[in-house]
Amino acid sequence: MAEHSHDHAASGHDHDHAHDHGSAPAKLTRNQTLVFGALSRAGGPLTAYTILDQLRDDGFRAPLQVYRALEKLVEFGMVHRLESLNAFVACSHPQCVDHETMAFAICESCGSVSEFADAAITRQLKGWAGDNGFALAKTTIELRGTCRTCQAAV
Repeated sequence: MAEHSHDHAASGHDHDHAHDHGSAPAKLTRNQTLVFGALSRAGGPLTAYTILDQLRDDGFRAPLQVYRALEKLVEFGMVHRLESLNAFVACSHPQCVDHETMAFAICESCGSVSEFADAAITRQLKGWAGDNGFALAKTTIELRGTCRTCQAAV
């Protein structure tokens, strides 16, 4: 199992995203840079409205400004959308573009998010899709539960 795990909530440090993110442009727009910076500093998932609130001093006034930047950052593979939380998280590793299936373990106690990929799961899902004539575009798996740290604290 190829696993790339990073605890977004517990890191507390800025990520250096100088590495290649697939189709990411050489230079992000000002808004994209500010939104990505807010997510990187957060160390965990943020909603678009939380990002908007954090960036008001930088000239952000409308949710659409944030959503446009997020849309491009997701397209570049630098940010992931967590559907169940309706929130976004900065990518924790540069290999995302190599993985067809991304998985996130979300702790319902502390809010930490661990990102990982598993080749066996990807093979199984692709197999099912092929067997059932389903044209698979993208797969995101979200696991909800309690992380090791929170379990130990009980």
